[in-house]
Amino acid sequence: MPTLDGSHLTLDEIVAVSRRAGSVAVDPGARERVAASHAFADEVAESRPIYGRSTGVGANRDLVLPDPDSQALQLLRSHATSSGELRSAQRVRAMLVIRLNQLATDGNGITPSVLDALTSMLAADALPPVREGGSVGTADLAALATTALVLCGEAASTPPVPSTTAFGPGDALTFMSSNAAVLADAALAVADLDRLARSALVVAAMDFAAVRGNPEAFSRAVEVATPFPGSQWVCRTMRDLIGSDVPPARIQDPFSLRTFPQVHGALMDRLAFAEQVITTMANSPSENPIVSARLGVAHHGAFHAAYLVQSLDSLVLAVAQSAQLSLARLTMLAEPAYTGLHPFLGDGTPAASGVMIVEYSAASALAELRALATPAGIQAVTLSRGVEEDASFATLAARQALEAVSRFRAVLAAELVASLRCLRMQGARPVALAGALAYLDERDGGVPDMHDRDLTSDLLLAEELVDALAAHVRPVQRQGAPTPA
Repeated sequence: MPTLDGSHLTLDEIVAVSRRAGSVAVDPGARERVAASHAFADEVAESRPIYGRSTGVGANRDLVLPDPDSQALQLLRSHATSSGELRSAQRVRAMLVIRLNQLATDGNGITPSVLDALTSMLAADALPPVREGGSVGTADLAALATTALVLCGEAASTPPVPSTTAFGPGDALTFMSSNAAVLADAALAVADLDRLARSALVVAAMDFAAVRGNPEAFSRAVEVATPFPGSQWVCRTMRDLIGSDVPPARIQDPFSLRTFPQVHGALMDRLAFAEQVITTMANSPSENPIVSARLGVAHHGAFHAAYLVQSLDSLVLAVAQSAQLSLARLTMLAEPAYTGLHPFLGDGTPAASGVMIVEYSAASALAELRALATPAGIQAVTLSRGVEEDASFATLAARQALEAVSRFRAVLAAELVASLRCLRMQGARPVALAGALAYLDERDGGVPDMHDRDLTSDLLLAEELVDALAAHVRPVQRQGAPTPA
């Protein structure tokens, strides 16, 4: 059970809470900081205007509120406006734990009882009805306003929240001033894509064995020639997986194998950067304004998620490029010149189709993945009477990253079906892949029918199996969440 202190929440913990793997608690010291920030905010508000506490918001920022207490609920009710389908429980839990951790930092001025109510909401799994629409990447206003209305008893959750709390004049905008929902989607997407990216090395190593590839492409010399962390990790991992007991069949392999460290290594680096951005933002005060006895009062634009959208846009592009190599390797396996088998890994029957349509399935998923790689950050918008003339659209980027997971999985599954079929037809059992192959044999029976048939069930099973192959590669060294200064 993670104890949230506003500084050390990790991606793994976000994913664990999203899957209901345990409850959370707030560090007592963190609650004391929030109480001190709240007291400071009340004191400062008596001598100067504070955005959203004593003024309106957006284009209403210059309007002084005659009754700040009543304005809090009005603000939540109006900003809860949303559209679209309800989000899954997993995504909502991830949003709640991120927002709770952010509130545990110093700098928001919120009433401490809001922290307590949010902790109870998570513990009871009393999830607010959060919908898809309503965010452009400058704070998840609708999602968090809906959550706040449940916490103050104005909206319902199932089951009901165990306790409610009042939202004072400085609580409504403060609670909404966060990209927690976008960060939640990004965290879940990165976790899934990271697992698939590691599994991809096992499948690529199977292809390598099937075509007797040249291991020089993953040598220590390549780590010098491409001196990036991701590429070096791919080289080391592939050396573990391919062994060195089979002489290569050719001096140079197709690009799909030979450039694998460079292309897939870039994906691993993009994953690492996206995780760093997510955990940094999940462990930082995002509220506008910052109200802290230590830092003072600062109206700012930290709610603009440019770092996040750029990290996600580049990540999905890297996924698409790696998936492109996956399809190319599948195509390679259909060619007798590389495998020594019949075209399309057919059973020898004249004009047998074998895995021909498996290649089509992968190409279809790759086409969708390429479309998802269109950068969200190039969007533009002007809102609130021209006062808010830019937005990150990180919401769109995170949703594209989430959708990229299933497409990447489909491409890798198609490659896995062909690769496993090829090795079995060759009677090959690479020693370095013994563990992974034994797992696959156990799950599918080990002796599939090689005659032309409907391979849908093979593809569906491969989609289930491909994630688990990540356990057969060396772990990736992840950076921990930075501690805000």
